[in-house]
Order: sequence, then structure tokens, then C-alpha cells
Amino acid sequence: MKPTNRTFSAAGTTIFEVTSRLAAEHKAINLGQGFPDNKGPEDVRAKAREFLEDEPNQYPPMMGVPALRQAVAAHDQRFYNLEVDSERGVMITAGATEALASCLFGLIEPGDEVVVIEPLYDSYLPVIRRAGGIPRVVRMTPPHWELPREGLAKAFTEKTKLLILNSPMNPNGKVFSQEDLSFVAGLLTQHDAYAVCDEVYEHLIFDGKQHIPLITLPGMAKRCLRIGSAGKTFSLTGWKIGYVVADPTLLQPVARAHQFITFTVAPNLQRAVAYGLGQSEDYFKSLSRDLQKKRDFLSEKLSGIGFSILPCEGTYFVTADISHLGFDGDDAEFCRHITIEAGVTAIPVSAFYESVPPRNLVRFAFCKDDKILEEAAGRLTRHFGL
Repeated sequence: MKPTNRTFSAAGTTIFEVTSRLAAEHKAINLGQGFPDNKGPEDVRAKAREFLEDEPNQYPPMMGVPALRQAVAAHDQRFYNLEVDSERGVMITAGATEALASCLFGLIEPGDEVVVIEPLYDSYLPVIRRAGGIPRVVRMTPPHWELPREGLAKAFTEKTKLLILNSPMNPNGKVFSQEDLSFVAGLLTQHDAYAVCDEVYEHLIFDGKQHIPLITLPGMAKRCLRIGSAGKTFSLTGWKIGYVVADPTLLQPVARAHQFITFTVAPNLQRAVAYGLGQSEDYFKSLSRDLQKKRDFLSEKLSGIGFSILPCEGTYFVTADISHLGFDGDDAEFCRHITIEAGVTAIPVSAFYESVPPRNLVRFAFCKDDKILEEAAGRLTRHFGL
């Protein structure tokens, strides 16, 4: 038999699917994969039901229904003072992962170098390689996850096509500052490179910090593609509605890739998201406010058990160091152990590294009902004999 594609064959099954299957098998509380356990806003879901019956269910435009493209443009004007061409500068995708793939397939030529920052979302590297790109990996180190400016500057060469910038950052909750972003912008300008900006957690930021899209900085409007996610903003991860905002010229090759990957996505869900993006200011503020309380609760409970909690400035996730728990094994073995023996599932952070990862860090999702977080904390407390 002839071999299959080496890039994807070697990738294996994503850690999120592996851990979720294990959690289901052992009836564990799944704090591994990042999905909320609520149904999402009732009014947004009601609009999806309404549009399913009252609007056409045939192919919508490849770039997305006009109502959602206009809503995304209005959202970016409202929150970031961005002037966006809703007709030519916004594209709706089947979730942010497809948006990432379309951006990478649309921009990378074989031999192009792509700068990525570890720890990183696990879809980046396989897609870069399948597009013919060469990853140049720069590592951030715990516990403070500071941007390694010297290492980042060295990673840029005359072959650099683009940088993937994830902020707020999965899995470590890092939110890049104005100073960090200015440094990145300088490198992009110096090397005539683009940035694919994974900003799906843009409204999930804590402790009074602000999300600053790189595309808003001087000189970045024609270099950046900004990716958002309705799944994260409305706790509707199964809807898989994402969007890309970019200069129309830069978006054009990305749209060409998109048309051959998914072409388009469910029209009623697009229209419901368009409605949702018009929610009141309090809705968006409540996202961060409520999640921050959950972060603080779970962090306190984990700390009491003996985990060392690393800073978390945004996202659904808190990173915990297992070094002081006396466990004889690495992070993957630890996550399997607590799933089977304690009934709580976490993700090994080593899954977010290319090579020689740290083996003492695990990631817990706190985007769950308070009672579920209480039960998970109780199970872990009992398991560790406290």
C-alpha cells in the first residue's frame, strides 16, 4: 500500500479528543477540553431557531451572510475603533480553527518560514507544514511567560512570511501588553512579514487588563489578519462560527483557500451570531467578570491541595505546577492518573510544545458551572488525602 500523507499521519489524535474520550470512559469531570457546560445565551439560541424557520437554509455567500459581516465590522469599530470594510474585509469561517487553516494555506508558499511561540495551540504546526512552511519556534518560559524578545528577533529572517500571535494565549493565559505588541510590530515591519492573530479569547480577560489587537497598531492594518470566535464569545463552541478581519487585498488569497476547505457555514447560526454581537456592554463585561470568579475559586482550591498556580490573565484555563504533589511521573501520566483515580480530567501542557517540553505543568478549564467546579475540587482534595 502506498503511504498516506506524512504530516497528518504523524500528528496523531489531538490531545483534546484523547482526554475527552478518557473522561467519558471513566465518568470523570472534564476540566480538560475548553468548552462551557451551559447552553449559551437564550436570546441568541432563540434567534438561531427563528432564523432556521424564517430564512433560507441554502448555501449562503462564501464570505458569509451580509448581516454577520456587518456585525463583525461594527463589533471591531465598537471595541477597537477599527474601520473595517464589511463586504471585502470580513470572512466568516467554520470556527477559528478553519480560519487559521485558511490563513495559513492562503499565505504560505513552500519554503516560507513561520514564527510561532510556544506553548502553542496544537493545530498550528501540522497546518504550517502541510502548507509547505517551515516553523521557527520561540519558547516562552513559566512562571511569568514573558515575551522572549531576543529569541523572537533571532527567529525572523529574510525567509519569514508570517508570525502567528495568540493573545489571550492558549494554554497559558498570557495577554500581550502594548509594549510587547509594539516590539512585534517592529519586527513585522523590518522583515516585511504578516501576522495571523488568533484572538478567540478577546472578551475573556481578567484583572482589569485590556485586549489590544495587533492590527490596531500603526502600520499593522495591511499586515494583520484578526481571527475571532463566536464559540468563545457566546459559549457556543459547537456552532463553529469564526471570522477573519483583514485588509481586502490580504484577505483575498485566504478567501480562496476557504472556498476549497468549507466554502461556507450554517446560515441560521451566522444570523444568530450577528444578533449576538450587538449585545449590551454588560453582556461582554459579564463574561470576564464571571469567569474571573471561577478562575479564582479553582485556583484557590488547587493551591490548597498543593498545586502551584501560574498567572492567568485570560482564556478558560489555569496552568498548575504538579512538582510539589509527590507524584512519580510526568504531566501526561498525572492527567491520566487523576482522570482514572480521582475522576477529574486535565490536559498535560507538554502537548502544546514541539520538543523537549516541561513535564510538570497541567491545564485545568474553569469555564464550568460552579457546582461542577466545587465537585471537581472536592474529588481532588479527597484523592490527595486532604
